Amino acid sequence: MARGTGGEEAGRGRGFAWLAGVLSMAFVIGLVPADGSAKVQGQDDPDNRGRFCSATAAALFDACGDEVEADHATARAICINISDGDEREDCRADAMESRREGGELCREQLAGRREACALLGEDRYDPEFEPASFDDDFENPMNPNPYFPLGIGNQWEYRGGTEFNTVEVLDRTKLIEGVTCIVVRDQVMKDGHLVEDTDDWFAPAKSGDVFYCGEEVKDYETFPGDDPLLPELVSIAGSFKWGRDGDKGGIIFPASPMPGQVYREEASLGNAEDVTEILSTTYAFGNDPELDQFVPQALADLLCDDDCVVTRNFSLLEPGVFARKYYARGIGFFLEVDPDTGEILQLVDCNVDLLLCGMLPDP
Repeated sequence: MARGTGGEEAGRGRGFAWLAGVLSMAFVIGLVPADGSAKVQGQDDPDNRGRFCSATAAALFDACGDEVEADHATARAICINISDGDEREDCRADAMESRREGGELCREQLAGRREACALLGEDRYDPEFEPASFDDDFENPMNPNPYFPLGIGNQWEYRGGTEFNTVEVLDRTKLIEGVTCIVVRDQVMKDGHLVEDTDDWFAPAKSGDVFYCGEEVKDYETFPGDDPLLPELVSIAGSFKWGRDGDKGGIIFPASPMPGQVYREEASLGNAEDVTEILSTTYAFGNDPELDQFVPQALADLLCDDDCVVTRNFSLLEPGVFARKYYARGIGFFLEVDPDTGEILQLVDCNVDLLLCGMLPDP
């Protein structure tokens, strides 16, 4: 960083002041431990003691801190080029606040990952992904998962608030690491505008487990004042593919779900890290007041006969944010509930079971 002119001693003094300011802020936001060491407090080389999950959490904490500092440096560069003095100061204040919030998020992610390690265990995450374990006949699968049907042409439609979501199993496959994966198109509309267009890649194992092989995410945004007002691609964050840049997938739905079972859906570190916990495999409305919360009773009564599966889904990148998902035999995913806000996304149409799909209640 340039410090200006004014003599060697003055320059050195400003340099020390700048460094002290950086270290002070690093201590405040928690990116540097109070003792000035570079390690996460309590890390103590957990990799050497077989605590691989905790070691991963510590390494990702370091990466998060580096990213916060890099983003702050870019923000300062943007502020430098604002001519208006008041706007420039506002920009700097916003940059400092974003830096503080970023540091807080890093600490929360570290805590959340450590909690997840207690559930997932400390083993390395290195699941087998061998072609011989998978079924590549999507027209006549040998052991289809009744809670995650992948028949070619299957379609589902969901509504919640201003969101409209369509999911379709395409007549397309993608070979990933020698495994044939089916392509599932997932599109989200809000207020009539496309906001997400994703291709998910799933592979049914001969065991009945369904594996998540990756996804190509395209996020869109519309900007007031544009003419014509058309969605623009703004991000591909969250995209991953098993075997690319260290990415690994996981199980999207197990063959034999058990209450208390916890597993990773995806492990693209720092990018896509979803985890699922099985809450119930015998759900019907009225069995559990907590799981009934915000659930449309007519929908649950139609699809659940003491045999629906309920999961708790969360991302290690978004600490404290959880969703409950509900799955019906022969139908698949039919409801998502945000327990904190009460917002829901529910199935309103499908073609996987013509009788039940034709009886779905309006949201």
